[in-house]
Amino acid sequence: MATAYSRGVVFIHSAPRALCPHLEWAVGRAIGRAVNFDWTAQPVLEGARRAEFYWDGPVGTGAALATSIRGWEHLRFEVTEDPTPRSDGGRWLHTPDLGIHYAQTDAAGNIVIGEDRIRYAMEIAAGSAIELQRELDIALGSAWDEELEPFRHASDDARVVWLHKVG
Repeated sequence: MATAYSRGVVFIHSAPRALCPHLEWAVGRAIGRAVNFDWTAQPVLEGARRAEFYWDGPVGTGAALATSIRGWEHLRFEVTEDPTPRSDGGRWLHTPDLGIHYAQTDAAGNIVIGEDRIRYAMEIAAGSAIELQRELDIALGSAWDEELEPFRHASDDARVVWLHKVG
């Protein structure tokens, strides 16, 4: 059986300048080839750098990438892996204060919460709407999104990469 391939993006939302070459090395090692990021200043955090890197590789590369760059202090990142006909997509979020969060995604990029996780949230909530909302916010990674959102907006002025060939 042929290996299924996927693609995605590594968003380094903020990293200390000294960490930048180490992140390139770690990402390159995870995908099996040398990479160079186009680093720019992160206006939200003085002295920090940001980059986006589009990758392609075997299904599961997103998890390998997130694993290879997690754990460094002062690093905020997001890794996405697009779904394929044979596999779910994924989204990994990391902040220094919250650590890492993983969520399964569908073809449109929406987070998918499994039946067991919803049942767990309902059990923990025990009829409390506030507790149910808290549990679902955890499952959705809301705290990670809130912390990363200002850093994401810094890319609004980034140059656009036009895709001429899709598929």
